Amino acid sequence: MSFIQNQAREYSTELAEERGVFPNYKGSRYDRPGGRGLRNATVTTIAPTGTLSLIADCSSGIEPLFALQYTRRALEEMEFQITDPLFLELGEREGFVSQALIQSLHEGASLKDLPQIPQPIKELFVTTFEISPLWHIKIQAAFQEYTDNAVSKTINFPRDATKEDVKEAYMMAYRERCKGITIYRSGSKAKQVLACGTKQVC
Repeated sequence: MSFIQNQAREYSTELAEERGVFPNYKGSRYDRPGGRGLRNATVTTIAPTGTLSLIADCSSGIEPLFALQYTRRALEEMEFQITDPLFLELGEREGFVSQALIQSLHEGASLKDLPQIPQPIKELFVTTFEISPLWHIKIQAAFQEYTDNAVSKTINFPRDATKEDVKEAYMMAYRERCKGITIYRSGSKAKQVLACGTKQVC
């Protein structure tokens, strides 16, 4: 992210030479003796990309996998069962994927509890509920350091998360200098966009 930030600022400097600095530049933190001007007060952000990544068939950025098999709801009545395509591709190539495995994942099984899954696969396909809020926030903070605006990132809490858990996440995000934080406690809405596990595991 530091490369993107540096390149964006470099181009903003070039634009400032052509068109002038942004309004309110004078007296801003960028207004330094001998410094080069900037056309833009901010040049980087990390926007929400959940739906866009599905449409573009690509990664959703710094978010971990929500689940290997989950239900996505759209337009109130529509539901889609989604199985991670890279997991399927690798599973077919390595010979461990089956309908029984997909059904287990649909019911909320974790790869770490399935003995037929090779250990390197378990380590590769870690999902959001298997990552502690502490590490969700640490990765967000690492990107925030090189991002002018806020970083969109959701910290998914399990159904049994407490107010104290949520408070600690907010306080840690503040201490780590994140400009924003989003949390979602599974099951806190009657109908949620993403759901996994028919046994209400997430």
